[in-house]
Amino acid sequence: MSKISLIIKREYSSRVRSRSFILTTFLIPLVFVGFIVGATILTIKGKDQLKIAVVDENGFFKNRLKSDNDVQFDFPANVDTLNYISKGYTALLTISKIDTSKQQTFYVRSQKAIGIGASQTIENKIDEVVEDNMLQQSGIARSKLDSIHDNSHIAKIVSLEENGGTAKESNQLLAYIIGYVCGFLIYLVMLIYGMMVLRGVMEEKTNRIAEVVVSSVNPFELMMGKIIGIGAVGLTQFIMWIALIIVLIAGAQIFLPHDMMEQVKTLQQNNGMMQGGNAVQASEGAQFIFNSLHTLSTANWTFILLCFIFYFLGGYLFYASLFAAVGCVTEDIQSSQSLTLPITMPVIFSFIIGSNAVQVPDSSLAIWASIIPFTSPVVMMSRIGYGVPGTVTYLQLTSSVLVLIAGFLFTTWLAAKIYRTGILMYGKKITWKEMMKWAFRRS
Repeated sequence: MSKISLIIKREYSSRVRSRSFILTTFLIPLVFVGFIVGATILTIKGKDQLKIAVVDENGFFKNRLKSDNDVQFDFPANVDTLNYISKGYTALLTISKIDTSKQQTFYVRSQKAIGIGASQTIENKIDEVVEDNMLQQSGIARSKLDSIHDNSHIAKIVSLEENGGTAKESNQLLAYIIGYVCGFLIYLVMLIYGMMVLRGVMEEKTNRIAEVVVSSVNPFELMMGKIIGIGAVGLTQFIMWIALIIVLIAGAQIFLPHDMMEQVKTLQQNNGMMQGGNAVQASEGAQFIFNSLHTLSTANWTFILLCFIFYFLGGYLFYASLFAAVGCVTEDIQSSQSLTLPITMPVIFSFIIGSNAVQVPDSSLAIWASIIPFTSPVVMMSRIGYGVPGTVTYLQLTSSVLVLIAGFLFTTWLAAKIYRTGILMYGKKITWKEMMKWAFRRS
């Protein structure tokens, strides 16, 4: 065991001290946040407003066809298909006589095709004006109808999950986010760190380092030390990412106005109400922060974190041992691709099932895929956020845990048998059929 610990220490320390580890650990969260912020800004500011000249043959669209950030409507005189561009307009919209008994086609002429979003916006705005005109002809005031429409939106659904005679609040959106993020992270871990194990084993084999190492330790100890050491690197990186995110969130509060934070504190103390039992007195920012914190509090974060660590390690150990087995029989990345395909396909397949499981967590496919060890690390974490023992029963969770433990013990044993023979074999192309012969032959 001391030899394995030395190999683990070597693998861990050599990677944690590397420049690439430090850069990815601290830069990836910042780059990810920057990418989201940048994409949002570009989405908002990157749109060019369409300036559309309107020819109205009905006479009631002027002053009713409302412009917005995407489309500007003008009703200039003496504008037609020949001169609308020279007068500075992007497009020309001709609204022919309205016949409400059938669907009508209106044409927008422009030098280049307008986007589907802008086209949908124009359709909706024409429909709104037609609806408004029909209401007016029927003697119904538009303002009255809008008031009824706004005031009728009073329903707010709060989901309560049964829990041993009591009920606790749950949040489907939060469960969806937790399931998708956790499942996606484990999916990345199994691919990225699994391939890291493969490359590490392959490099030692190619550089003939393995020949020297196996003279002091047996192949099984070498394989386990490498797998556990690289897995510890991944776990360290995730813990540091979580810590960095917490620090960023805590630091962001410094830049929030003091009165806003006081309003949030008041809302927390009064169960979402300001003084006088009215939440309207709080600013929109304070209400948003309070609602976000309240939503986050509905999840059992300790249990979710423990499950994430288990499925992170379980999924990694299950697949890393198989990647190590492939690495020990290949000498370059290209030759390893045909052997890694049977390993990577279940990982990709598990992410596809997990993407469906976050939307329908109690389907038969999601339940069975969360128990089978090839897919359970991703799919079970996609379901955990919806609650245990509600959506995920204790039997399903226990079965998933036990089967995954048995699974990575089996793949470790299988990989060790292959590793023992393949690590010192050179110059021969190995197939899965031959690897299975090594694994199941009597030694």
